[in-house]
Amino acid sequence: MPLSHTPTARVGAAATAAPAPRHWLRAGWLMTASGWSANQYSSLLGAYRAHLGLTAATTTALFAVYVVGLIPGLLVGGPLADRHGRRRVAFTALGLSALATSLLMAGPAAPPLLWPGRFLTGVGAGTLLTAGSVWIKELSTPPYGTAPSAGAAARRSGLFLSAGFATGGLAASLIAQWAPHPMVLAYVPHLVLVAAAALSAVRAPETVPPRPPDTTAPEPAVPAYRTPFRRLVVPVAPWVFAAPAIAFAVLPGLVDTGLHGWQTVYAGVITAVTPGAGLLVAPLARRLSARHRLATAATGLLVTAVGLLTGALAVAHAQPAVALLAAALLGTGYGLCVAYGLTEVAALALPHHLARLTARFWAVCYLGFCTPYAVTLLGCAFTPPTILAGIAVVALLTLAALLRPGARSSV
Repeated sequence: MPLSHTPTARVGAAATAAPAPRHWLRAGWLMTASGWSANQYSSLLGAYRAHLGLTAATTTALFAVYVVGLIPGLLVGGPLADRHGRRRVAFTALGLSALATSLLMAGPAAPPLLWPGRFLTGVGAGTLLTAGSVWIKELSTPPYGTAPSAGAAARRSGLFLSAGFATGGLAASLIAQWAPHPMVLAYVPHLVLVAAAALSAVRAPETVPPRPPDTTAPEPAVPAYRTPFRRLVVPVAPWVFAAPAIAFAVLPGLVDTGLHGWQTVYAGVITAVTPGAGLLVAPLARRLSARHRLATAATGLLVTAVGLLTGALAVAHAQPAVALLAAALLGTGYGLCVAYGLTEVAALALPHHLARLTARFWAVCYLGFCTPYAVTLLGCAFTPPTILAGIAVVALLTLAALLRPGARSSV
């Protein structure tokens, strides 16, 4: 019998030819659930004012409570995922996310529950962002996956997150527009997604075994990643969410005065178009990253500035269609900046530092959610188009700082 027909040879050939299991795909839906939970409330701001009689100040404060929960979730989730494993922390965060959505569903009957609901939404989303994105990156690389590079593996979590951002707000707005009991039923799809994500991820393996505290290696006084992270990642990170936050929370309210009865749907479309553009731009991010390390960030900041200027034009002339174009440009900037940041973090961090550095990246990113409040404060002295144009100038100044010789020397 020829050697190639022996049982041993057949087993070896089958092992070689068998495709690697797509564990990263199973875990990816956790990130989609995180993005969905973050954005389902954003498109309901007008509906809360209309159906529950909440003031604009209250709905904005509820938006802020999310960030208050998110930052500790990010900062604590990273070290916990490094110490106790990605899987355990990710599933705990998913459970918190489901609890938070349940509290929001009870909000119409007991409005005070909206506050802990929004806070726990932030805690769950922040923890899941950290543990989930690192877990997906590690499941994408050997021995669990076959991603061509660490950067390509890291960018996959951003794609799943963008999918959740894009669909969560749109689904919630459509339900709020036409379904009965909108403030309850708008949250049901997220609970379904949480259950589906849990069933999908339950078969994904743990990539980092838990480590007892006493076996943790002593940390160097100044980690090697600190300087390049500060110079190359920190300046870009706030723009990851500053761009979509302006698209979600600023543009709709300034251009939808003529959309009588359709404001909620329009807000939902904005929340879909913005991250949807970020999702579609992934192939461009890969090509730019292959050309030059800073090309993705530089293009993202430039497109963000153009989106802000387009938004200023839309607001000045009250043009919802132009605002949609601005949202698409801002979403493109978001997609490029988040791809750049995740790629850089994957390149800079050692495996036992990956979760905590990823947490720091997301924490700086979410500072961008303060941008709508800055717009509100500046509105006392400047017109909205002037403010948006000014923010565009800041984006261009960030680009200049990133490309200055001192920063490029870190590349």
